[in-house]
Amino acid sequence: MANLHSESGGDLLLLVKAKMSSQVKEDCLGWAARDSSGFLSPYKFPRRFADPFDSGYKPQYRAVGDDDVLLTITHCGVCYADVLWSRNKFGDAMYPMVPGHEIAGVVKEVGSNVHRFKVGQHVGVGTYVNSCKECDNCIADREVHCEKGAISTFNSVDVDGTVTKGGYASYYVVHERYCFRIPDGYPLALAAPLLCAGITVYSPMMRHKMNQPGKSLGVIGLGGLGHLAVKFGKAFGLNVIVFSTSMSKKEEALNLLGADKFVVSSDEQQMKALANSLDFIIDTASGDHPFDPYMALLKTAGTLVLVGAPSEVKLSPISLIRGMKSISGSGSGGLKEEQEMLDFCAAHKIYPEIELISIQYINEALERLVKRDVKYRFVIDIEKSLK
Repeated sequence: MANLHSESGGDLLLLVKAKMSSQVKEDCLGWAARDSSGFLSPYKFPRRFADPFDSGYKPQYRAVGDDDVLLTITHCGVCYADVLWSRNKFGDAMYPMVPGHEIAGVVKEVGSNVHRFKVGQHVGVGTYVNSCKECDNCIADREVHCEKGAISTFNSVDVDGTVTKGGYASYYVVHERYCFRIPDGYPLALAAPLLCAGITVYSPMMRHKMNQPGKSLGVIGLGGLGHLAVKFGKAFGLNVIVFSTSMSKKEEALNLLGADKFVVSSDEQQMKALANSLDFIIDTASGDHPFDPYMALLKTAGTLVLVGAPSEVKLSPISLIRGMKSISGSGSGGLKEEQEMLDFCAAHKIYPEIELISIQYINEALERLVKRDVKYRFVIDIEKSLK
């Protein structure tokens, strides 16, 4: 048998995959965008190949490999990333594209080497589904920063050469390492947003030690990320102040989410009154906004963490130099801390605020998301509406 890493071995692999392609069953139903309009409609497709050589060189199409978990998707959160990639805002879209990387569901099948999960268990899949597993970042539980590039849950080339397709679909297949246990009793619809929005704010909060009771936290923006930052902050025992451009969010920030104070960021008097008072700031705003006014609110050695994605970051160097202040960025998190986050939410009864929708409503939901007309996360009821 030829070595797969040799030239002849590579040819053999292509022949095997060609044979397997003839056996492919397009049995996964999803909703996909076909072009940069981002408009989604029903689409049938096959999930990825298993390793064609993990069954004793007997080429066959199998969606589930020896280390894989197949989950029936019950719910999928709607992230702004779904808008950006389905509309090709980064110029790397591969169509047809099935978005969705906040996936919750039930295990239907597991591979022969899988021992962490069993059929019927509630599980989730987040923003990435593979990595090299060998680099310094993967070894240090920072798989999302894999030096060879983490494989995204959708619109990414998987190890078998197929393009990953996301959670706006009937089922998903993932290596068990990238699958998360959803704690017993935690509603699947509410677990979905935690797998992107939740970990995106939890990870930097833990890394920068924003879990110290009595410290003060500012949260810029009150959307899908911001409302969870408030909830985590309160669970950590922090004094939480919400900053928003809209007074309309004041009542919900204080009464629904439990923030201690609400500040309209355009009010210079309110902002000046908080100078040098915050230990940390989580900036979830994706719209362009000034940074110097917020840096002035930090105490000496305070930190602002950017998890939103404005088009640019402009600030005076003096805003950092005076007071030894720092600005950092963060996106998603490692596998270990993502499981810790799910367990923490279950233990402390932290639940996202969601609007449950049908898959048939997804195009309207994406338009509303662009207009920031959601409180605070859309979640698709895949189980009841995808037919």
